[in-house]
Amino acid sequence: MIRGILIAVLVIGIAGTAYWGYQEHREKTAVLINAENNYQRAFHDLTYQIDLLNDKIGTSLAMNSRKSLSPQLAEVWKITSQAHNDVGQLPLTLLPFNKTEEFLANIGNFTYKTAIRDLDKEPLTDKEYATLKSLYKQSGEIQQDLRQVQHMVLKNNLRWMDVELALATEKGKTDNTIIDGFKTVEKTVEGYSETEFGPAQINLQKRDENFKKLTGRKISPEEAVKIAKKYAPLRGTAEVKVTENGKGSDFGFYSVSILDKQAKQEASMDITKKGGYPIWFILARDVNKQAISLNEASNKAIAFLKENDFRDLSLFESSQYDNIGVFTFIGNQDGVRIFPDAIKMKVALDNGKVIGFSAEDYLKSHKSRVIPKPSITAEEARAKINPKLKIMDESKAVILNDLNAEVLCYEFLGVLGDDTFRVFINAEDGTEEKVEKLHNAEPVYEDVV
Repeated sequence: MIRGILIAVLVIGIAGTAYWGYQEHREKTAVLINAENNYQRAFHDLTYQIDLLNDKIGTSLAMNSRKSLSPQLAEVWKITSQAHNDVGQLPLTLLPFNKTEEFLANIGNFTYKTAIRDLDKEPLTDKEYATLKSLYKQSGEIQQDLRQVQHMVLKNNLRWMDVELALATEKGKTDNTIIDGFKTVEKTVEGYSETEFGPAQINLQKRDENFKKLTGRKISPEEAVKIAKKYAPLRGTAEVKVTENGKGSDFGFYSVSILDKQAKQEASMDITKKGGYPIWFILARDVNKQAISLNEASNKAIAFLKENDFRDLSLFESSQYDNIGVFTFIGNQDGVRIFPDAIKMKVALDNGKVIGFSAEDYLKSHKSRVIPKPSITAEEARAKINPKLKIMDESKAVILNDLNAEVLCYEFLGVLGDDTFRVFINAEDGTEEKVEKLHNAEPVYEDVV
């Protein structure tokens, strides 16, 4: 009797384990299929965008009037942006593909700057026309290389998940049809590095993603833990884990996690190896009540920045979400606001402690700048603004324009109807660089039904 019961329990246990394993297998397979489908879609979209890019550039060579040429070049710029997005969705993180991305960025730079200028007054020069012809030829060669890869993918039913696995392991050194195909594309593009893009060329590529401006010596994992504990004052009995970034990363950093099981709090932080600067920090805990005001919390945030040697910053925005204060600080040099040097912080309104911190933009951009003198006056800049906008305040600011270049602007705050806008006018040529609508406090929709 007992033996029969044990056998039955064992059979049920085996059956349950088998069913659990089957369910796990199904879920894993579904995730892999979804990832594979996304990779395939991104790749075929990229191939299509390059086909379209080549056609649009070729068509622009036959155009002359601004009425048709400007929209065509703007379309080329749009296509390069979409192609960038498709490349970013492929598992090529560990495969050097920067030359191709740089080439796409250069095309985008050239066509954007050309499209937005008055081509009736400043038509294409012979040099710019030659650049377009060169881009047409080069994009055609990339098109053929990608079509060859696409042909092999479809003919042999190749999987992108195998590419991801190969790149993440030592197998990446062995032959892989897709990897070899993309290396061919990269090698083809490498020969275009000397292409002259003319005066319209301005850097639209990713800003200094490698934190090259950082100073200081390389820190050890132990020092990284000390820095993390300074930001997260948890109990001494908390569990600490520190890992180094993988080989595929563009810059060196440590990831530190601190778990306090007794307090049910966990802190996570990324710290640069060079100089030991905090990239971001999060302390996960519940904030159930408010004991200090938003203004008091902003003072706590300012004191925290000074204590950790973040200087020349001004409070730009503050808002409250439940019992948490959210603050944005931007750089300030000689009275000019430096928008690229931004730090964002979260402060708990129960005890005034920092529970969130992001200095990525600041670390990438911060430097001592030579701020140029404006070529136009504030009054001349104001004349460029919609006269229906009632100006309430003005200042000077350095911002990133659409081409990712830093420009000095006059910053105006104005009201139109019930809305408030921030307008940036280029202090050199009076161009309306950017217009932002400031958001009012979000309405609360709870308990309305």
